[in-house]
Amino acid sequence: MAKISEVKGKHQKHQVMLYALSTCIWCKKTKKLLEDLDVTFNYVFVDHLSGKEEQEIMDQVRKHNPGCTFPTMVIDNGKVIVGLKEPEIKKELA
Repeated sequence: MAKISEVKGKHQKHQVMLYALSTCIWCKKTKKLLEDLDVTFNYVFVDHLSGKEEQEIMDQVRKHNPGCTFPTMVIDNGKVIVGLKEPEIKKELA
């Protein structure tokens, strides 16, 4: 199973999963936004994976975002936000 990291925050109302690339500026900004909002979230840098782990995570990304673009954020296993959409992210996590 792929290594999924957790960032602890004061706000734990939602389950947040961020699929990102370590080299992507929009991914870094999205991760920083979540940290600034003090939200607890999980994330994985897909480009740090290989082989079966990478395939498993990409299958998860594809399920939520068929275009497989990054960042892909999944909130409460339902709401999907692709890209850095700050107003939408803030609204969903309020």
